[in-house]
Amino acid sequence: MNIAEVLLRVGRSSTREAAARFAAEGVPIFPCEPGGKRPLTGAGFLDATTDIDRITAWWSRSPRANIGMPTGGPSGIDVVDVDVKADGTGFPMLQRALEEGLLEGELARVRTPSGGLHVYFPAAASPQRCWQAARSHIDFRGDGGYVIVPPSVAFAANGMKAYSPYSLSSAPSRPVNAGALRDFVDPRPTSRGGAHREGVSAEVLSQWVGRLREGERNHGLFWAACRLSEAGVIADAIVEVLGPAASRIGLDAGEIERTVSSAYRHTHAGRPTSAMTAAGNAPLRRQLSPPTRSFP
Repeated sequence: MNIAEVLLRVGRSSTREAAARFAAEGVPIFPCEPGGKRPLTGAGFLDATTDIDRITAWWSRSPRANIGMPTGGPSGIDVVDVDVKADGTGFPMLQRALEEGLLEGELARVRTPSGGLHVYFPAAASPQRCWQAARSHIDFRGDGGYVIVPPSVAFAANGMKAYSPYSLSSAPSRPVNAGALRDFVDPRPTSRGGAHREGVSAEVLSQWVGRLREGERNHGLFWAACRLSEAGVIADAIVEVLGPAASRIGLDAGEIERTVSSAYRHTHAGRPTSAMTAAGNAPLRRQLSPPTRSFP
C-alpha cells in the first residue's frame, strides 16, 4: 500500500487509530502535542518508529496526540509545503512551478489547517535536505524534517481544523528535484558568467540580504557571506558590507558577527580575519564592482 492509500484510509480515524495504521503500513511516525506540531518525545522525529508497542504506549499516554512523520529517507516521502500566512500565500508560486514542470510526479496532496497544502512525493535516492523560501511561502521537507499528517488537527484562524487528504494521484510518481525547485522559487543572486569570483557584487548581495524575511535571515546572511568570503573578502569587510542590510531586517550585531565568522571559517579556515591592509583594498574594490546583472 502506498502513502496515498494510507492517507485515504485514515482520513476519518482518530489519531490513535491512524497512528497504528501508519505503522502497520511501514510508515514511521511519532507523537506531537495535541492541536500542535511540537514533538512529545525527547528526540522528536528521530524517535519515529513502526514499532506498534511503542506507538501504543505513546498514544495510551496521549490519546489525542497529533501524528508526526519524518520526511526524506526514513519515510520515503518528501513534501513541498505551501504556506498561507497573513503576509501572503505560496499558491501563485506553486502554480508557476507546476507550469514549469517542476512538480510532476506527486503522490498526494493534503490540505493543512491554515488553508495551505502539503504535496507529497517519493523521496529521491540521494538525500535532499530541508529548506525554506519565506518570500515565496514555499518550503521543502526532506531529510532532517517532518510534517504533521492526517487526521491530526491544529488551531487555525477560524477554529480547530484537520489535516485532510485533498487529492490522490493515479499518474506515475517520481521524486521532486528540490534543488531545481529552490532555484526557481528562491533565486540566488548571480553575476553574468555564473560563479565567477571577479563578478561577485557586494551591492547585489547586500540588497538581497535586505529583502530576506523571518525564517531565512540567518541562512541567507550565511549564504551571502560565504559568497564574499569565497571571492577573497575577509570577515571584517564582510561585516561592513552586509551588516547594515542584516541589521535592517532584524538581526542584532552579535548575530551578524557570529554568522559572518561562521561563514568565513566554513569557506576559508585558517585565513586572517583582521582589517584589510591598504595593499589589499584594490582587489576588494575590483571584486565588489557594480553588478552587471540584477536578480529577481
